[in-house]
Amino acid sequence: MIRWLRQNLQTSLWALLLAIAVWIAAVTAADPDEQRVYAHPVPIEIVGQDSGLVTVGNLPTQVEVTLRAPRSVWTRLDSQEKPIRAVVDLSGMSEGDHMARVQVQVTEQPARIVAVTPSNFTVRLEPLVSRSLPIQLTLNGQPAIGYQAGTPILDPTEALVSGAKSLIDEVDRARVTVNLSGTRESVKQKLDVQIYNASNQPLTKLSVNPPSVLVNIPVAQQGGYRDVAVKVIVQGQVANGYLLTKLSVFPPIVTVYSTDPKLVNELPGVVETQPLELRGASDDISTRLALELPSGVSVVGEQSVQVQVGIEPIISNLTLSNIKVEVVGLGDGLTALVSPIEVDIILSGPAPLLDSLLLQDIRVTIDVTDLGAGVYQLTPKVEILVADITVETVLPNTVEATLSPGVTPTPTP
Repeated sequence: MIRWLRQNLQTSLWALLLAIAVWIAAVTAADPDEQRVYAHPVPIEIVGQDSGLVTVGNLPTQVEVTLRAPRSVWTRLDSQEKPIRAVVDLSGMSEGDHMARVQVQVTEQPARIVAVTPSNFTVRLEPLVSRSLPIQLTLNGQPAIGYQAGTPILDPTEALVSGAKSLIDEVDRARVTVNLSGTRESVKQKLDVQIYNASNQPLTKLSVNPPSVLVNIPVAQQGGYRDVAVKVIVQGQVANGYLLTKLSVFPPIVTVYSTDPKLVNELPGVVETQPLELRGASDDISTRLALELPSGVSVVGEQSVQVQVGIEPIISNLTLSNIKVEVVGLGDGLTALVSPIEVDIILSGPAPLLDSLLLQDIRVTIDVTDLGAGVYQLTPKVEILVADITVETVLPNTVEATLSPGVTPTPTP
């Protein structure tokens, strides 16, 4: 028996290897390998970083991974949200420059990693340091004329800035900025704290605590000044058939001033313009009007206001009855009988135009060009010689036209 096994061992091994090769070939044919780049960039995860160190510079945030795997594995990879991880382990790394290698992990197997781009990169680690700074306030612009800003209040007044040592060494000041241009009300805003270097350049990649502060700036009106609304005084009515659609004034509020604050305080809260004449107006109006002010009171700035008036014609309807239908394009030797011979039409448009419309401004026709003898249902065409008038309806909307050969008259001796 042992002798037989020795004699046939080599043959058995060859048979086993052949069977395995056949099995592998069959599996490969049914599920062939494919090499391609994974469809989505893989984000880089940083692990093991010392809490007292921070990275400096622009590090890559994602990698491109090329895999070789059976088609079935690719199908599973494409169906998962995060089947591939890219990890950079900074464990044990101290301050300074280090070469970091990207380690790729694939959840589905079998899969072979062919390439990772980038596969490694330089990481610079610096100590994490903090610095406390007073928060400065910068005011841009001035309040509206007649208003004055009070003492600003910041809460809190200091910020703790943290980051890499090389960045903290550049920090010069912490600042918030408020724009007061034209304001008439007290300012109460929560504003982000910005960090700047000595060259007044903003610094990023720093942690600021708190990231924002509450800024409170009282703004009050000075004595002798007062804000009042503007009221436009209108005289007359627009032309018949027209409608007043808009009446606006700019500025709607003006600031008045007097050396005697009592005169300002006695104002009723509005000032009136000189009369605006609208009698018979049929077009838009744009004009400037002076303000009617008591003696001793003046307007701060421009002494007049801009008034815009919108005037549009009233859109109306008009029904015209028994308008005769004309035949055009009638061939030689044919006569036409139209039924009905008259139609009603409904028009719409500006009322003044409809009121002035004449019958000779309207023509209703049917076109029988190239038509032979027979009976036809035709749609009348309405022509209006006045612009901006629209034909809404024709009643009836079709007419019957009977075309027949004409009768040749017998000569009289």
